[in-house]
Amino acid sequence: MTDTTVIIGGAGKTGARVAEGLAVRGKPVRAASRSTPIPFDWDRPATWGAALAGARQAYVTFQPDLAVDGAADAIAELARIAMREGVAHMVLLSGRGEPGAQRAEQALIASGIGWNVVRASWFMQNFSEGAFVEGIRAGLLALPAGDVPEPFVDADDIADVAVATLTAPHLQGRVFEVTGPRALTFAEAVAEIARATGRDIAYRRIGLTEFRADLAPYLPGPVIDLLGELFTEVLDGRNIATTEGIEQALGRPARNFADFTARVANSGIWRQAA
Repeated sequence: MTDTTVIIGGAGKTGARVAEGLAVRGKPVRAASRSTPIPFDWDRPATWGAALAGARQAYVTFQPDLAVDGAADAIAELARIAMREGVAHMVLLSGRGEPGAQRAEQALIASGIGWNVVRASWFMQNFSEGAFVEGIRAGLLALPAGDVPEPFVDADDIADVAVATLTAPHLQGRVFEVTGPRALTFAEAVAEIARATGRDIAYRRIGLTEFRADLAPYLPGPVIDLLGELFTEVLDGRNIATTEGIEQALGRPARNFADFTARVANSGIWRQAA
């Protein structure tokens, strides 16, 4: 067994950041996805063992989301295979307020493998790297989210917490629930983006039917259905409260949404669509 960390979902928002954070510390990493030389496919459990073989630990992001049926069983089986392959520690990215995600967490904890859970709120990067960026560029973000605020968390903070759990043994065996330092409605978040860019960018609440039609050219149907569920069920006020998980793991405050908007505005990602 080597000191290698397998990153399941190594090209994702947090996976790529975790890989970079470990690499700068001189830790060997190996990305695992359907397109890597040794493939990992959530729909093909026969690929899991080879992808994990020879590694000491793993960072796991589940696709499409831990809220879906069967996710807890998949995590339990992944942990079983990981232990068979000699993996000693697994860090799972989870979601706040999702009963299915919490069942997956318990499956990991009960498996017997060394573990951590990083339980995150909505990512700030959904506005800059995800499904919302085109709306921001076009000057109108239309979503089925009302006036319920959400403490958006920076994916850089999520990755920093994950790297800490993968490199600091005293942090193992804990759930870190991570949020940003303040809760914003989607309309307030868009207003902050507009101020940072100096552009007129509006937010409009829409129904689920229009939402699905708007995303159909960009995302597969199951992903759109999942987003709709998150907007209508999880974004109901249960996750308004902020947490101290980032400070507990890292000894520093969580990054602020204003800092995120300033950084991204300077990058040009939100420039108006031609």
